[in-house]
Amino acid sequence: MDPDFVERRRIGLENFLLRVVSHPILCRDRIFYLFLTQEGNWKETVNETGFQLKADSRLKALNATFRVKNPDKRFTELKHYSDELQSVISHLLRVRARVADRLYGVYKVHGNYGRVFSEWSAIEKEMGDGLQSAGHHMDVYASSIDDILEDEEHYADQLKEYLFYAEALRAVCRKHELMQYDLEMAAQDLASKKQQCEELATGTVRTFSLKGMTTKLFGQETPEQREARIKVLEEQISEGEQQLKSKNLEGREFVKNAWADIERFKEQKNHDLKEALISYAVMQISMCKKGIQVWTNAKECFSKM
Repeated sequence: MDPDFVERRRIGLENFLLRVVSHPILCRDRIFYLFLTQEGNWKETVNETGFQLKADSRLKALNATFRVKNPDKRFTELKHYSDELQSVISHLLRVRARVADRLYGVYKVHGNYGRVFSEWSAIEKEMGDGLQSAGHHMDVYASSIDDILEDEEHYADQLKEYLFYAEALRAVCRKHELMQYDLEMAAQDLASKKQQCEELATGTVRTFSLKGMTTKLFGQETPEQREARIKVLEEQISEGEQQLKSKNLEGREFVKNAWADIERFKEQKNHDLKEALISYAVMQISMCKKGIQVWTNAKECFSKM
């Protein structure tokens, strides 16, 4: 419950809510409205959607990844891009953390300079004022590191946000793979039933099957039995064709909506990351200028001794 940490989390939540509000579909979502207007019960509404069950279907998604025969090249490239984006941002954040640690040490060294100059000024008569002033400049510079690191954390949080977006991109790819896998399974099942129906109608068996082996061992079916089976298969084929058509439409609609969101994400990402990195560079330049100014002031103090 550290106040600074809580404030950072509050800012993060506010930014997330603003992202949702800016989305043309999510801004009208009923659960989002409940979250904003009710203190309780909105979690129960989320659970009723089966969200957790969908979130836990990673094993099925992994199976789909390896068994999809005709993956969409665009989503395959998007998955690779999201992996690389997360890797690059993670590496950048690790480097920033190491630099921040070293920077903190450098600033604290200036604090040591300030303390030494102040103590030295107490035993000097002619140089005392100059040393005291130089020590003051060093102390002020050393104490500014806390505000600098807090500002850096703000920019780091903006980069961390895109770590989660990279995972969201992968979730979209997994969803598409699952839909494509279901579509291919439905098409394969339909083709199998059509072949069975054709074999029953012509009386020729093209592939090995348990049913064909049973027929050879125990004799042929009666015409009535064969007709009944053909009728059942025709009904199943009709249902399968409708199901396949429905899955095709669902898949095309998903790709259309998902790709519109991905294009929106790319545009927003370019704007956000460019703005964050430029602001970070400007902050570093300003910080270096302050460091130069501190030593310039210290030089003037020493020159006046």
